[in-house]
Amino acid sequence: MTTDTPTDVQTPLRRSPLHDRHVAAGARMAEFAGWEMPIDYGSVVAEHEAVRGSGGMFDLTHLGTVAVTGPGAEQVIQRSFTNDVTTLEAGRSHYTLCLDADAGIIDDLLVYRLDDWFLVVPNAANTAAVTARLLDQSRTHDDDVTITVATLACVAVQGPEAVAMLTAAMPAAFGEDAPAPADLAYLDCVSLGEAQVLSRSGYTGEVGFEVFCTGERAGLLWDALAEAGVTPAGLGCRDTLRLEMGYPLHGNDISTDHTPVEARLNWAVKPGTGFVGEDAYVAAKDAGATQRLMGLVAEGRRPPRAGDAVMRDGQQVGTMTSGSFSPVKKVGIGMAYVDIELEPGTAVEVDVRGKPVAAEVVRPPFVEARTK
Repeated sequence: MTTDTPTDVQTPLRRSPLHDRHVAAGARMAEFAGWEMPIDYGSVVAEHEAVRGSGGMFDLTHLGTVAVTGPGAEQVIQRSFTNDVTTLEAGRSHYTLCLDADAGIIDDLLVYRLDDWFLVVPNAANTAAVTARLLDQSRTHDDDVTITVATLACVAVQGPEAVAMLTAAMPAAFGEDAPAPADLAYLDCVSLGEAQVLSRSGYTGEVGFEVFCTGERAGLLWDALAEAGVTPAGLGCRDTLRLEMGYPLHGNDISTDHTPVEARLNWAVKPGTGFVGEDAYVAAKDAGATQRLMGLVAEGRRPPRAGDAVMRDGQQVGTMTSGSFSPVKKVGIGMAYVDIELEPGTAVEVDVRGKPVAAEVVRPPFVEARTK
């Protein structure tokens, strides 16, 4: 296919329906996966501590939202992703992977099963690839299915007081008869009407909810939360929060360069379900990995960074994929692919901009999960 679009013309960044609210609140805005999103509202650490201590609210409208409907929906999802969707009951969701033919990780995502349709939520940068996978599988097998890239906003409320915070704000956006957040167990989901969904899920390791809804209702919900004094939190602290939990970030910790075997994500893969990349995955699992994704805790506050070499006895034994200062641990932490022989407790050094930093190999999470 050809195009007449000049190569020097850049596509404008997409904006959330909450954009003006972020600007008014003093957010530092930046490009993220084709969107202009809030990175922080003044302090990543303060927002991180608010989420861990009480609760915060995130605009996650950049996430992909793909509706899959029709009699063939379950079969298409089963072939497209690695987890067994046939075991997923209505009102439940699960974590799954989208692999290429060589078992490289195209994306990690959540699939929500409602009464008569599925909501697939990929990472922002991978929405097109995940949608293409679903379309390809539907066409290849001639399934009776409709796949629609939805235009839903997403507001997430995360933290130990998230239940109370969201319960107080829901009526402003969805009326007094809105589903009660307290009724949802971890990974439950419920319809809010008009292809909108309330789920108990998140990327912080805290009790949390994600509300996928129209832009108008997202605005009402955001305003109600703000009026109640809930701390707005940007993507900067979302990254430090997920890192403390050892949750992988696609494009850093997982990618098509690595299989679920190396990434320690075998628990999200169910061989025998016919997903794309299954044969390669089974072969990789049978062969065993030479490296695996592990956590590193530094001695001191100096954080390792992606790309830093992990050294032991003068030899490189791994490479950092993510790293940051942990506001909870008060030390540098990170994720790295390290040689399979390096067990938790192994002492290593990280070459941080030419300076060796002592560290210890650990199995994440770095802090205790409180999702349930």
